[in-house]
Amino acid sequence: MPRDKRILNPKSIIITGASSGIGEALAKTYAKSDMTLGLIGRNKTRLAAVKKYCEAAGATVLTALIDVRDKEKLQKWIRKFDAEHAVDLLVANAGISGGTGGDGENEEQISHLNSVNIDGVLNTIWALIPMMQKKQSGQIAIMASLAGYRGFPGAPAYCATKAYVKVYGEALRGELCHDNVAVNVICPGYVKSRMTDKNDFFMPFMVSAEKSALVIKKSLQKNRARIAFPWPTVFLAWLFGALPPSFTDILLKRLPKKD
Repeated sequence: MPRDKRILNPKSIIITGASSGIGEALAKTYAKSDMTLGLIGRNKTRLAAVKKYCEAAGATVLTALIDVRDKEKLQKWIRKFDAEHAVDLLVANAGISGGTGGDGENEEQISHLNSVNIDGVLNTIWALIPMMQKKQSGQIAIMASLAGYRGFPGAPAYCATKAYVKVYGEALRGELCHDNVAVNVICPGYVKSRMTDKNDFFMPFMVSAEKSALVIKKSLQKNRARIAFPWPTVFLAWLFGALPPSFTDILLKRLPKKD
């Protein structure tokens, strides 16, 4: 797929989950005088703080307090923003973690994970896919995780949701390339955030949200199909996914449960 100027230098971006973590860091990283940002989140105070920071950097910022599970409200806002600002890049970043503080996942939490991490992503990207196809231009970034490389005990549903959006995004990339629409799947390892702050176990090769945002921005400009980092964790995730379950189960069952 050719890299058009909208990928190399996007001017209008929508980011979900923009009130914390990687979403917040991406908003701040992209903020500059010629940028229009559409920031969607659920925390009013934090989202207002992100907006203030980005506006101080010179960006034009519109915000919305929307739960990505609310398909009608979400898609209406995204499409209105696109009609007024012609979105170059849509980042489906909003997501939640899994586990219950060492007790594993329960049925209610599994349903919640699916509705946010899968349905929320689909609600987000399908708000604009038809428009991007019609314009024959655009870029969609989907936030997956290295947890989607192999199911890990303690957070099976979380891993499954990330595996779903990873595989779906990779397939969608080939589907939409004929319409000159780029799709990129982002697979971070452990990232310092409010989400990982809840974990009381060792998280190797953790990176900051700010560094993650820089890696993601640079990789999106290069239109990389899969943006996975940091490399030591990528290798371990790949290895556990490649080895026979009869071997990896012995090791993985010893891991702590995810908060």
